[in-house]
Amino acid sequence: MKKAYIIHGWGGFPEEGWFPWLRKELESKGFKVFVPKMPKADEPKIEEWVGFLKRYIKNPDKETYLIGHSIGCQTIMRYMEILPKTIKIRNVIFVAGWFNLTKKVTENLEESKIANPWLKTPIDFEKVKMHSNKFIAIFSDDDPFVPLTDSKIFKGKLNAKIIILKNKGHLGGEHNINELPKVLNVILEG
Repeated sequence: MKKAYIIHGWGGFPEEGWFPWLRKELESKGFKVFVPKMPKADEPKIEEWVGFLKRYIKNPDKETYLIGHSIGCQTIMRYMEILPKTIKIRNVIFVAGWFNLTKKVTENLEESKIANPWLKTPIDFEKVKMHSNKFIAIFSDDDPFVPLTDSKIFKGKLNAKIIILKNKGHLGGEHNINELPKVLNVILEG
């Protein structure tokens, strides 16, 4: 059975933005969909979030789809780093994922303190790539938090297919994005 895990971002929650819409759409196509509430969403920590995913995702396999928003994308990559070598994931979709943040975030002392471990702790991309052959990264051209140049990192490090949408902000509930057909389309394409 096809399983989809949607991992929300920093300050996010399972009922935010396009997550309920995508869940309903995928369930109508026979997917089993999970949208967990990540621990301490307002102060995400790498160890807590990756540890949570490790316990939460049961038996990932070639019928598993991982969809992340914002810091959820980093969580997915860091989770994939620790998977046993034999596990393959069908499809990984990053929405507004980042390796860098705009000054709007980094100049805020409290936000910077939370973001710094995520910004500075390296990711072993070779280990991530070992677990899937299909990565898609979706960005908006006017995201106030994520520099569009990060799309080049996703392309270069993971050979991700890059999709850039126009005027969608951070592609989440805070920018009133309640449906995101592009995510559904790339999942249904396989």
